[in-house]
Amino acid sequence: AGGAEPAAPTPVNLGTPVTSPMAGVFYATPSPSAPPFVREGDSVVAGQVVAIIEAMKVMNEITAPVSGKVTSIVARPGQLVEAGQPLLYIA
Repeated sequence: AGGAEPAAPTPVNLGTPVTSPMAGVFYATPSPSAPPFVREGDSVVAGQVVAIIEAMKVMNEITAPVSGKVTSIVARPGQLVEAGQPLLYIA
């Protein structure tokens, strides 16, 4: 047996992470029946609301730090996230 270890996958550059400023619950929509703020592939502008983090019953709008295209949404609706955790990526 033995042999070389398989090569590690090359990391994909997803772009600029949009991180949570606080611990709380991630929401992708302004209300349960509303469409999401953004979807993967959407173009966004810096300052645009892309998500909400609920902390201590307060809804905190999360805005895009840069303009670009949403490449990946990594947080799931209703997920408890930590401060500094990436929610989505913009490239």
